[in-house]
Amino acid sequence: MPIYNAPVRDTLFVLNDVLKIGRFDNLPGFSDASPDVTEAILGEAGKFATEVFHPLNQIGDREGCKRAEDGSVTTPNGFKAAYDQFREAGWGGLSAEAEYGGQGLPHTLAAAVNEYLSSANMAFAMYPGLTRGAIAAIQQHGSDDQKQTYLPKMIEGSWTGTMNLTEPHCGTDLGLLRTRATPQDDGSYRISGQKIFISAGEHDLSDNIIHLVLARIDGAPEGVKGISLFIVPKFVLDDAGNPGSRNGVKCGSIEEKMGIHGNATCVMNYDEATGYLIGEAHRGLRAMFTMMNEARLGVGIQGLAISEIAYQNAVTYAKERIQGRSLSGPKAKDKAADPIIVHPDVRRMLMTMRAVNEAGRALVLHTALKGDLSHVAEDEKERQAADDWMGLLTPVIKGVLTDKGFENAVMAQQVYGGHGYIAEWGMEQFVRDARIAQIYEGANGIQALDLVGRKLALNGGRAIQAFFAEVGKFAEENRSDEAMAPYTKGLKKGLNDLQQATMWLMQNAMARPDNAGAASNDYMHLIGLVALGYMWALQAKAAQEKLAGGGGDEAFLNAKLTTGKFFMDRLMPETAAHLSRISSGADSMMALEDAAF
Repeated sequence: MPIYNAPVRDTLFVLNDVLKIGRFDNLPGFSDASPDVTEAILGEAGKFATEVFHPLNQIGDREGCKRAEDGSVTTPNGFKAAYDQFREAGWGGLSAEAEYGGQGLPHTLAAAVNEYLSSANMAFAMYPGLTRGAIAAIQQHGSDDQKQTYLPKMIEGSWTGTMNLTEPHCGTDLGLLRTRATPQDDGSYRISGQKIFISAGEHDLSDNIIHLVLARIDGAPEGVKGISLFIVPKFVLDDAGNPGSRNGVKCGSIEEKMGIHGNATCVMNYDEATGYLIGEAHRGLRAMFTMMNEARLGVGIQGLAISEIAYQNAVTYAKERIQGRSLSGPKAKDKAADPIIVHPDVRRMLMTMRAVNEAGRALVLHTALKGDLSHVAEDEKERQAADDWMGLLTPVIKGVLTDKGFENAVMAQQVYGGHGYIAEWGMEQFVRDARIAQIYEGANGIQALDLVGRKLALNGGRAIQAFFAEVGKFAEENRSDEAMAPYTKGLKKGLNDLQQATMWLMQNAMARPDNAGAASNDYMHLIGLVALGYMWALQAKAAQEKLAGGGGDEAFLNAKLTTGKFFMDRLMPETAAHLSRISSGADSMMALEDAAF
């Protein structure tokens, strides 16, 4: 069985020493997140993930979810009891508003906990993950009555939530949506249509499931401008606000999937189900994007999470598996062969995974902190700058970390050799589970197009210019520090490549839009490498300061510096290849006629 140990020490290093989160203790939420409290929460979350969620990961994969004739769904053995423990411990309300029963702590802490839970059992963690997104949408766009009605139970975990976008003929292009909403005299609507790929659409974990459903009100305009968002509960509430009669929504089938078998991914049939408009009519996408942005960050965390658990198991195997002798001479002379961790190619794979994971964790926490500051910072300019960072980096985190997560899961499987292909070792499950993160909540190609086609030019390019300025300032301020040279030189080169790529797009994308499309994936990964490199430079600076001050674990800090140098030596140079591909344009990519394929 695979192992998992939550990387609590690394998380605390990023929060306390890199981000210096304690400097925000005057802000709402942060005032209650003292260093001791934060350490205790993360320690308990890691323990919970390891001891409660993780033992069910392979069970969920083997058993999957079962649908009965009446449309009800049973989750794998042990899931219900584990969810009850999750709910009773209050993990779902960690960062939710205290007004509705939450603990009101920073979302940054919730992001860290989400990583642990997703590493331990990605399919299981999706149930509360979808609920968090639905909570965010209701909190931001719902009426006071809707907030009072739904949020306390959802934050408590007694009720869960979903998002219903996709239809059989309509995925990313929501303008093609056909689900209908017919107004009723009492102000409610009758919702009819079919949704597919609905994660956690039906299950036995909670007393009610609150579906957020995109539909078109009768007579509404065609296209995306005519879409509205509705709350459609599994059970219509009675006069006391408790689950009453069964609504006209039912699971038609469970999708047969490549991975995440422990999550019930459902075809949902709506047959004149009672629904309630959330937000303004015909403005449903605005409300749904609140969920989408929440979900995209969560999916980016899933990419990191799978990469982390795959890495941990690959390291364990590489230390134990003996095969061949070191090129520089035997290392385990008392054994018939050396552990495979002595071989440079195995080290290449392990170091690549580690370097991406530790930078990815820092980037997730850095961005989650920006998300908190965009709401609670005292200065308007700081809130705006934080929101700009979030908007720019959200598609990058989703696209890059899930691409890297899958690549790293495959790399970890490769470390195992033939055993990695055998189910009992668990590695092939990580590969299968990781694959979906590149696809759902907006396929990574869509994330790249969103970045290049919309985010770069937004507000006159304010966000990308601020990113250039922040990274460039750090590199310049540390340029004369010899100890930082291994990190700042590579960072500066990567930043220069990114700036050149951005200039090329400005000069060539408007005249020929295909140039933007052809460049988008490379551009997303180029800015991703620079962002990850920036995180490594920040971590190196913090590690050097702690070593100079005589504080901290020297072995841990020196390993940080070595891993960061590996990133700069072996991964950051890929920015040049991305720039070269971007500047080649779309000519050869689009030259063949369709019939030639």
